Amino acid sequence: MKNVQAPVASKYPRKMTHHKDTIIDNYFWMRNKDHPETMPYLHAENKYFEAHMRPLQTLKNKLYKEMRSKIKEVDSSVPASDGPYLYFTRFKKGFQYSQHVRTAKDTGKEEVILDGNVLAKGKKYFSLSNLDIAPNDFSMVYGVDFDGSEKYTLHFKNLKTGKTSPTRIANSNGSVAWAKDSETLFYVVLDKSLRPYRVYRHTVGTDPKKDILVYEEKDPQQFISVDTSSSKEFIYIHSGGKITDEVWFLRSDDPKGTFKCVQPRIEGLEYQVQDRYNEFWIITNHKAKNFQLVKTSVNTPGLKNWKPVLKGSKDILRGSHLVLDAHIVINEKQNGLPQIRVYDIKKQKDHVVKFKDEAYAVGISGANFEFRTAVVRMDYSSPITPNSVFEYDLNARTFKTLKVKEVKGHKPANYVCKRVWALSHDKTKVPLTIVYKKGTKLNGSAAGYLYGYGSYGASIPDAFPASRDVFTLIDRGMVYALAHPRGGSEMGRHWYEDGKFLKKKNTFKDFIACADYLIQKKYVAPGRLAACGGSAGGMLMGACMNMRPELFTVVAAHVPFVDVLNTMFDKDLPLTQTEYKEWGNPEEKKYYHYMKSYSPYDNVEAKAYPHMFVTCGLNDPRVTYWEPAKWVAKLRELKTDNNTVIFKTNMGAGHFGKSGRFEHLWEQAEEYAFVMKILKVVKN
Repeated sequence: MKNVQAPVASKYPRKMTHHKDTIIDNYFWMRNKDHPETMPYLHAENKYFEAHMRPLQTLKNKLYKEMRSKIKEVDSSVPASDGPYLYFTRFKKGFQYSQHVRTAKDTGKEEVILDGNVLAKGKKYFSLSNLDIAPNDFSMVYGVDFDGSEKYTLHFKNLKTGKTSPTRIANSNGSVAWAKDSETLFYVVLDKSLRPYRVYRHTVGTDPKKDILVYEEKDPQQFISVDTSSSKEFIYIHSGGKITDEVWFLRSDDPKGTFKCVQPRIEGLEYQVQDRYNEFWIITNHKAKNFQLVKTSVNTPGLKNWKPVLKGSKDILRGSHLVLDAHIVINEKQNGLPQIRVYDIKKQKDHVVKFKDEAYAVGISGANFEFRTAVVRMDYSSPITPNSVFEYDLNARTFKTLKVKEVKGHKPANYVCKRVWALSHDKTKVPLTIVYKKGTKLNGSAAGYLYGYGSYGASIPDAFPASRDVFTLIDRGMVYALAHPRGGSEMGRHWYEDGKFLKKKNTFKDFIACADYLIQKKYVAPGRLAACGGSAGGMLMGACMNMRPELFTVVAAHVPFVDVLNTMFDKDLPLTQTEYKEWGNPEEKKYYHYMKSYSPYDNVEAKAYPHMFVTCGLNDPRVTYWEPAKWVAKLRELKTDNNTVIFKTNMGAGHFGKSGRFEHLWEQAEEYAFVMKILKVVKN
């Protein structure tokens, strides 16, 4: 743009030598928020961002209004039964946040137990941790975060009186569990590096300073959480690393008792526990790479007593499970698609609930609160079908549709969804989901938008894009595609293991193969492809840009993890030591050199790069603001093209951007306006 100059960051060289290899980092100083140039630089980038977006303001407003018009503003979730009440959330017209409501089953009386809009009033950011109601049905605890740092302050509310206690417990991750006496609460606190590491016992009405420490995790590679089992008979402390679990249990009617360990940790042993009467039902990778279901007595919980119920499979990845009075319900994946398995405990038989769409997402709903039930809620959607809430009868094997989310103006019949396979560099077939509007010409002329992640074993579901309205792009003739590269778990545990440690580059090459497929098969025109990813998906963007910059015309990288070496050398950051099991420890020579070979920041060169749209959050504890800030500064310094690079720091938010159901649409509209303009999807 004329008369608008890109910010130029000062260079203060810092020399680092590891394994006899020296790196010069000119922008290391940015990690110091108190450096006299850090905040001015971030503000200058924000002004530059705003200047570039100003000519697109009309388009941005149009896209925002379009996306907001699809939202049913007056809406509510399906009421879920829990004891004497039905619980649900409700949105009111024009409001950003939901109300949490319950209705008494006997009288039908309705009460708003918490209103997010009231709590968020006057705040730039608002996040509510899971509110938790005690067994007495009136003592409630909830956590709030007002800056995106993911540090929650716990509050207590008496639902009989409607009054909130002056008692506050700060510095929590929001993880809590009530004992059966409804007076004892277990909660997790964070250390100075924001790692959840301690569980305390609190008695309602007492000073939190007198709370009792019941568990401390001293291994910095493990994070802890606390929860009540689905039967409500036990309280669990879960210590989890990337590949190692340890679970401790306590009967919820014995809150002052001592937690016992199910199975002491063994490097590489993963397991998750639920209970049924005097049994533990466990999903584990013990002797089963893709996990199996085992059971044991609560009295003899150790590994040597685990008895297989559903053995491991080479083709089926078993995930989380719900244990009920007479059934075990398990989330699974097979051939890249999700499925639900139901095991009848009495009959000792199981069956699989499958679906017919080419690509879809299905999972056990989080609204299954009853233990003694033969019906289970499931959430289902596809890339073109809005979310449906089903009730599935576990005995009759029949479905009942409870709700189909209304998306105004959306008609699934107007779109095509395909699931194809892209051939990667080593002949591995990579799942690729493609969506376009009927009538779109697939002759190599369309613009495209490719999204990807591929880390931590996380599978990005082929779900309806409720939080990212890609139909705003699709309705304008763009082809949307979702890549499933190695590093996720879509194809089983091996899919994850083949995309981590010293095989991480498979993730990038898989994504590139998906991009090549779109162009070679004429779904997308050469020179008209956008790519997008966030967090570790932002690292994917940076690595692919370095490897094949000509392949992408514009790249959107949100809160991108791009400064891999510096981050993994910093043990004081919240995630670093837990992630040694994901990327490796750079103190080891082999991991150092491999990380250096793909780290986006360390591999920026003097060459042409795509147009760039980069965002971050100043309070982000997961990917610190300085990673994208340094990356952008280095790109500006070295790139040889005249393409636009814009970078925005969300000054009042964290990893997940702005809160509120409408606020995030503004950010989405910004990105889409930028992408559409670059790809010439719109004229203004």
